[in-house]
Amino acid sequence: MIRYRRPKQDDAIIHRLIESELVPLSHLPAKVLDQVKKELPRRLGQGVTLVASTDYDSDPLGFVHFMLHGDLLYIDMLAVADSAKRKRWGNMLMDRAERFALSRGCHRSKVAVDVGNAAGLAFYQKLDYTVVRYLPQSMSYEMEKRFLPPGI
Repeated sequence: MIRYRRPKQDDAIIHRLIESELVPLSHLPAKVLDQVKKELPRRLGQGVTLVASTDYDSDPLGFVHFMLHGDLLYIDMLAVADSAKRKRWGNMLMDRAERFALSRGCHRSKVAVDVGNAAGLAFYQKLDYTVVRYLPQSMSYEMEKRFLPPGI
């Protein structure tokens, strides 16, 4: 199931997922990564975080954190536990985030994928995202998807 984040129950696991699944893929210097980690509570307080879990009371198997900016859905972070990968949790999280955004007038979505994250690039490409440009400062690719409102 996909549900909204419950900070007291979910945040420790979300932090572990970030540490184990996202940090190893980053090319940011250690000093910058330390600052990013310090800002995680504030960052999670902005936007929306959805978690995947086997049932309402279970711990998260994965999460997506996103923000809406006008007609743009920005996928800030997506991570799924290694043991839960290839079981469609990432697809379900993205589907729910995109449907949330569509219901609020968004027509496009963006995400940054670290260089060297071939699995991440392939995942987003299967969801119809395309590489728009390379971002040298973060050593990542900006990917974008355009979607039409229902009925068009």
